[in-house]
Amino acid sequence: MKYYLIAGEASGDLHASNLMKEIKLRDQEAVFRAWGGDLMKNEGAQIVKHIRELAFMGFTEVLLNLPTILKNLRYCKQDILDFQPDVLILVDYPGFNLRIAKFAHQKGLRVCYYISPQIWAWKRSRVHTIKRVVDKMLVILPFEKDFYKQYNVDVEFVGHPLLDAIAPIQAPKDFRHDNKLGNKPIVALLPGSRKQEISRILPVMLSAADNYPEWEFVLAAAPAIETDFYEKLIHGRNVKVVHNQTYNLLLNSTAALVTSGTATLETALLNVPQVVCYRGSSFSYQIAKRLIKVKYISLVNLIMDQRIVTELIQHELTEAEICKQLELLINQPDYRGKLLDQYSLLRQKLGGTGASAKAAGIIVKGVMKSV
Repeated sequence: MKYYLIAGEASGDLHASNLMKEIKLRDQEAVFRAWGGDLMKNEGAQIVKHIRELAFMGFTEVLLNLPTILKNLRYCKQDILDFQPDVLILVDYPGFNLRIAKFAHQKGLRVCYYISPQIWAWKRSRVHTIKRVVDKMLVILPFEKDFYKQYNVDVEFVGHPLLDAIAPIQAPKDFRHDNKLGNKPIVALLPGSRKQEISRILPVMLSAADNYPEWEFVLAAAPAIETDFYEKLIHGRNVKVVHNQTYNLLLNSTAALVTSGTATLETALLNVPQVVCYRGSSFSYQIAKRLIKVKYISLVNLIMDQRIVTELIQHELTEAEICKQLELLINQPDYRGKLLDQYSLLRQKLGGTGASAKAAGIIVKGVMKSV
């Protein structure tokens, strides 16, 4: 069977690659063509566009890059027609993927959406589009199934694929030695995967790092971003940068400063106390504040439906506030212990491993039925 996948970000690349691995176990003749990253390529996908060309963030950035986005949409539609897949698998990335879903539905192609857009947070009207143009929704957060069911969307909760990705990982014994790190407690810096957000958030993280020579601050570089970009922002500070070792870094860290996104959940599942950091452009933030309908920005707090981790958003993201929160996480055992207890409850709420396998089984079975 022929599978066309579209993932526009690093997390989508990870989850789509694990999904592909499971699809191949069920369909030995599987052929993959995709918009994605290196992980999907390593699983055998022919990459049409790499994620490094696709990551536009916020209202302002989307407007500035609108000609490129429209060009990508036209190219994608024609490429799908030329490939004629048995199923189109969309992975999050809603602004782009929902437009492609409408097109594919019009052309009579089977459409499966894996990892729902966060329409329960904003743009809820999109649920009506999804009901009309998506054949199967495969959701990964426990409350999403109930959300879609109330609109009579064909939906299945498959569990969160991060549990699959993280389950086999063990802390490497030589991480400190291999990266020339000493014995100081490590604070991981995860400033995001897009240049726009890194440029706004990393400098504040670094200013806080200046206050603590007794801690080792280590930055996890995003795969698609060159080292020079980070070095200009670090500007000679004693901050180490590691590449393609985010999980290994977290497993060796005492605490973490994490930009809002999937990384907040990854950090929690790896049991690292964290402070969630976010700062967008003033224009984007003012619009988002009026449109977004949820109480929290981190997945950890959203899933637990309460404030588990501290969120420092926009004007709250300051050097002084970061330092205050790090002191609590590292030097206050009771505070730290309560947070780790909540992480344990979070894992229970997400269910067990096997999300990728379950999703693959549903997709392949659906394709076989439709042929």
